[in-house]
Amino acid sequence: MYEYLITDFGATPDGRLVTEEIQKTIDAAAKDGGGRVVIPSGTFYTSALFLKDHIELHLTPGAVLKFSDNQDDYPVVTSRWEGVKREVYASCLYAENVKNISVTGFGLLDGNGKNWWHLQRNDLASLKYPRPKLVSFDSCEHVTLKDFSVIDSPSWTINPILCENVTVDNINIKNPADSPNTDGIDPESCKNVRIANCSIDVGDDCIAIKAGTEDTARRVACENVTITNCTMVHGHGGVVLGSEMSGSIRNVTISNCVFQDTDRGIRLKSRRGRGGIVEDIRIDNIVMDRVMCPIILNLYYFCGPKGKEKYVWDKNPYPITEETPNFRRIHFANLTARNVQAAAGFIYGLPEECVSEITFDNIAIEMDPEAVAGKPAMMTGIEEMKQQGFYVGNARDILFNRVSVTGHTGPAFHLEYSEGIELSHCRSKTLTGEENLVEKVDVK
Repeated sequence: MYEYLITDFGATPDGRLVTEEIQKTIDAAAKDGGGRVVIPSGTFYTSALFLKDHIELHLTPGAVLKFSDNQDDYPVVTSRWEGVKREVYASCLYAENVKNISVTGFGLLDGNGKNWWHLQRNDLASLKYPRPKLVSFDSCEHVTLKDFSVIDSPSWTINPILCENVTVDNINIKNPADSPNTDGIDPESCKNVRIANCSIDVGDDCIAIKAGTEDTARRVACENVTITNCTMVHGHGGVVLGSEMSGSIRNVTISNCVFQDTDRGIRLKSRRGRGGIVEDIRIDNIVMDRVMCPIILNLYYFCGPKGKEKYVWDKNPYPITEETPNFRRIHFANLTARNVQAAAGFIYGLPEECVSEITFDNIAIEMDPEAVAGKPAMMTGIEEMKQQGFYVGNARDILFNRVSVTGHTGPAFHLEYSEGIELSHCRSKTLTGEENLVEKVDVK
């Protein structure tokens, strides 16, 4: 592979903006049919860069791409933002309709996000367009991201959209725990995605699988996704599916991961109006510590536009239409969670469309004896919980096999408005050392 060194095209690590020089290097490599664009050791200050067909952007050890925090330095493109296609600032690394691209090496991408976060929190009206993402490729094929580190993303960190054959391997992502909407890795309406060996410590969801909202004209599923051997720290959720799921999410495996201090663990969220199906999901070999709630399946999620409307929060049944979301065929196995705060699990479907065909096998959950109360799911009407067991409503055909809940108050399993719920070899040990296994309300 022929190499193109950015310093040969005039880029210098002296603090001046060298976007033009780096882009000339990329364009020269693309004109020759592709190649490796090399970022040498040193800190290079740049704004948005556009990758082309057959380009590998290689960050040597000691190399830093530090991105501008000035809105005027970013061109505007049309891409998705929170599931909806619109004009946005180009991502720090961006590509559209290209193939065979990669970002590799043991260097660093510095999103320089502090000013972007300040605007988001305190001066949103001054943002002419939504903040840049750090890495976002739209409608690309054969994408590889490998070995580099990332800090301080302006918004979502890695967001492939409508891409096929995506590999994210051995990436280290670190955004402050209080930075707004700095998700780690968000594959959106992609097919054949492999995420492995990553360390993710962020201010929002660590990994979120998405497929557009009800306002997305083109409904495309996110499917065939594997997530393995990753560590998630802080963040609102370890691995999240939704709430943007109108195109459906299917065929996902999550295995061999550790979650620490995430608000929630495995989290599925949607609501009426979104439509779509989340199905054929398998979660295995997970360890969690100090999470608010390890498992959430919530079809009353209220955040975002239209989330507070009666149609979303009403507990009465509605007609089933294409706007009705559905969670089904989801399987949890070999999961350990310690120092849990609010509840062992929260599973709540719609009265007209229950969550269904869910299994839990070999699950051990232990509550924190000094737990702090919190709301396990973001839905209207839910009260704060502390040291509660599984709360299950509007569910059908659920199997709990070899599930233990320890250190809880109240029942280990609260079941309401559900049918076909089976408990096999389950155990309960309350804070006082007694057993309080199950409480049923209108269960068939």
